[in-house]
Amino acid sequence: MIPVLQTERLTLRAPCWHDFDAYAAFRASDRAKLLGGPYTRAQAFDQLAEIIGHWTLRGYGRWMVADRETDQPLGIVGLFYPEDWPEPEIAWSVFEEGEGRGIAYEAAIASRAYAYDTLGWTTAVSLIDPSNTRSVSLARRMGCVDGETHDHPTYGTLHIWRHPAPGDCA
Repeated sequence: MIPVLQTERLTLRAPCWHDFDAYAAFRASDRAKLLGGPYTRAQAFDQLAEIIGHWTLRGYGRWMVADRETDQPLGIVGLFYPEDWPEPEIAWSVFEEGEGRGIAYEAAIASRAYAYDTLGWTTAVSLIDPSNTRSVSLARRMGCVDGETHDHPTYGTLHIWRHPAPGDCA
C-alpha cells in the first residue's frame, strides 16, 4: 500500500486514473525532454504503471503530488531506484501548473523526511542533468552537494547531488 503524506499545501498519494491526462500531457511536452521525452500517451501509461509498480518491488516510490484542497495533480515526486541507477534517489518532476510555486521543494522535503525518518535511509542523492537549471537550484536549496557523476546509457552524464545526512537537514 502506498502511504499518503500531507504537507501544508500538498497531498502526496498514489497515482490514480483521474491523474492520467495531466501526467500524459506532461510526458508529451517539451518539459519531458530531460527525462528522455517527449512520450506518447501509450508510453506515458506504461510509465505511470511503472511508478505504481516501483512501490511493490522496492517498498517505496514516487507519489503523485496533488493540491491539498482541489486534488489537482501537480507533479510526481518521491523515492526512485531503478536497476540502472547507482543508488536510491529523491526525484521530482513538476507539471506546468505546479511550476514556480515551491511545489517541488515542499514535496521533496516531505519525501526526504519519509526516507530518513520512516525508512531509515542514512543518505540520499538526486541525479540531475546539469542543463536542468531549475532542478540544480532546487538541489542547492535542499542543501545538496554536487560532487560525482553517473554515465547513463539513455540520459547521458548526470550529476549526483548528495543530500545532507538525516541529522544535518534543515
